[in-house]
Amino acid sequence: MRLTLGFSPCPNDTFIFEALVHGRVDTEGIEYDWFLADVEELNRRALDGIVDITKMSFHAYAWAANNYLLLDSGSALGRNNGPLVVSRRKIYPDELNDALIAIPGRYTTANLLFSIFWPGAQRKREYLFSDIPEAVLSGEADAGLIIHETRFTYQAMGLKKVADTGEEWDKLTGLPIPLGGIVVHRSVSDDTAARVNRAIRRSLEYARANPSASLDFIRKNAREMEAEVTREHINLYVNDFSLSLGKEGREAVERLFALAYERKVTGALPERIFL
Repeated sequence: MRLTLGFSPCPNDTFIFEALVHGRVDTEGIEYDWFLADVEELNRRALDGIVDITKMSFHAYAWAANNYLLLDSGSALGRNNGPLVVSRRKIYPDELNDALIAIPGRYTTANLLFSIFWPGAQRKREYLFSDIPEAVLSGEADAGLIIHETRFTYQAMGLKKVADTGEEWDKLTGLPIPLGGIVVHRSVSDDTAARVNRAIRRSLEYARANPSASLDFIRKNAREMEAEVTREHINLYVNDFSLSLGKEGREAVERLFALAYERKVTGALPERIFL
């Protein structure tokens, strides 16, 4: 059996999937036609329902849930790792409603969280996430919503933190912040999906036990090539919730969708969303 698999070139994803796509772990007879793409491109492909298994933003999942189920392994959740709002000049959080905000994509969880906490900030412009710092520095945007590696490098670029969505989420819920998950198309049988889930978990366990094995793959695809940035990125976004959402992880995901629906950012989801 062959299935399509999409994930991002970010270090957390390449760390998790390296062993799986290079045959280092048992895939239980499933072969993968895999590809790498920016998170918003992954979101759009999933919204079109054309990929069997893919990483996607939890925000995008709210619009693709009729076609996909969330797997237990491979997700990005955690504490103190939420998207940051940054600016070139000093801006206070209560000034964001009047600012032009650079966002990394309409369907990113970053935009969902920002919309939950600053619903009045309606002036937004979409950019590739890696282009947002320059958009803010050049004055194209008043502030930017940064994700992935740029949260480790924005200060060196001369940008200032305006707000941390992770801090806002923690104050509101006390739960880990859900960012992205791995989904499987509902046309894939539950038995096959469970085999996929086990293979992803094995791949992450292998990566943790053999951290040097994935280095070349990570470095080849990372936008930020400095080793320290790569390590910080993996340490921040890959954790026990990546092995298994568990009860708390599932509660966090459900709370995110409940808040998004309550604040009219997304619609209602199907009754079943987890494998």
